[in-house]
Amino acid sequence: MPKKIEIIHTEDADPSVNLPYAPVIKVTGGSTVFLAGVTAAPTYHNHPHIEAEFDDIPEDVSAQTRMALENVRKGLEACGASFSDVVQVTRYLTNIDEQDQLNEVWWEYFGDHRPGTATIEVSRLAAHSKLKVELFAIAAVD
Repeated sequence: MPKKIEIIHTEDADPSVNLPYAPVIKVTGGSTVFLAGVTAAPTYHNHPHIEAEFDDIPEDVSAQTRMALENVRKGLEACGASFSDVVQVTRYLTNIDEQDQLNEVWWEYFGDHRPGTATIEVSRLAAHSKLKVELFAIAAVD
């Protein structure tokens, strides 16, 4: 059965509200792809961490979001998928007040596609103290 992603709206949906997410997504067919937590850091970096591998990461949330989404894009493409195949993203931010900056870049990558999202503020991300954004994405592919 080919993959089908269906956006579901509840009876109280208000089409005048611009949401960066879909309230419910129904997937039939296809396979499920889970991307490991993605940041602005290179996907393949050493463990234990080598400080120099994080030197080129900017402090700006918008720039870090763009770098993280480029890493998501690479992971999706490796599976034959694209952003339109993403059904859920958990978005971790070290400062929830910077969510609007994340969303501005988000639209560039997702366009009109709205995966389900949860946005969570955390005190620190595991890979490096410089990092401000981490994305955990789930996609459905044929």
